[in-house]
Amino acid sequence: MPRWKELPSGLPERERQLLVQLRRLKDRSGFGLAALSAKTSYSRSSWERYLNGKQPVPRGAVEELARVCGTDPTPLLVLHEVAHEAVTERPPAAKEEPARSAEALPAQGAPEPPPPDDEPARARRLVPLRYALAGAGLAVAAGFGGGLLLAPDGEDAAAPAVQAYGPGRTYDCVAQRKDGLAHAGHSLTTDALIDINGNGRDVVEAQCLLRRHGFDPGVVDGLYGPASKEAVRKFQAARQLVEDGIVGPDTWAELRR
Repeated sequence: MPRWKELPSGLPERERQLLVQLRRLKDRSGFGLAALSAKTSYSRSSWERYLNGKQPVPRGAVEELARVCGTDPTPLLVLHEVAHEAVTERPPAAKEEPARSAEALPAQGAPEPPPPDDEPARARRLVPLRYALAGAGLAVAAGFGGGLLLAPDGEDAAAPAVQAYGPGRTYDCVAQRKDGLAHAGHSLTTDALIDINGNGRDVVEAQCLLRRHGFDPGVVDGLYGPASKEAVRKFQAARQLVEDGIVGPDTWAELRR
C-alpha cells in the first residue's frame, strides 16, 4: 500500500481530522483513486486534491465515498460540518441582506420563531451532534512517561485509574486491564486523534502503551513530538496499519491489546 503524502502544515485541525478518516476509509476499501473516479461523480485528480488537503472536500464527495465503501456516512458528515463550520455559519454581507419593513421586524425581546415543520430531519440531527463531536474530535492528544508493568493477561482491574495531567513533567505508567483492554492510568480513550505537537493525557497513555509493546516514544511527557510519531509509524508498520504516524481508532485498538 503506497504511503500517503504529509498533509499541509497549515491545514486547520478540523479539516485534518476529516481527511485522516477519509484516508482510512479509502485504504480499508482497497479502492485506488482510479477506482473511486469510476464509482463516483468525481475525477481521479479531484480525489487526489481532496485527500491530500489541496482543496476542501465537498459534502457530496464525503457522501459518495461512504456509499461506495459501504459505510454509514453520518459520522463523516458530522466531521465535515465541524470542519466547514466557519464557512457555513458566516453571515451574508450587509449589501446582500434583503430590506425589511418596520412591520416585518419582530418585537424587541420576542423569541426567534421555531424552524419550519418541513426542515430536513438530517439538519436538525446534525447540529447538536456536530458540537458534541467538535469537543471530542479536537481533543488532539495527551501523553506520559515511565515504564509500563501490565497485570497478567486475563486479570482485570476493578476500574482503570485516570491520573491528572500537567505540562512540563514526566509520568509513570500504571498498567491495568479492564474488559480485556490494556490501560496505563492516564486516559480511557479508544478514538482520540493524536498528531504532531499534540499534548495531554491521551498522549501520555499512547506513549506508555507504545513502551509496553516495545516501541520507544522517548520521554513520557505528554508531548507528541517526532520521537513519539516515529515510534507510532514503526508500531503501525508492525501491525499492518496505515503508516501515517497519527494515533486514531485503529491504532488505539492495537495499542490496547
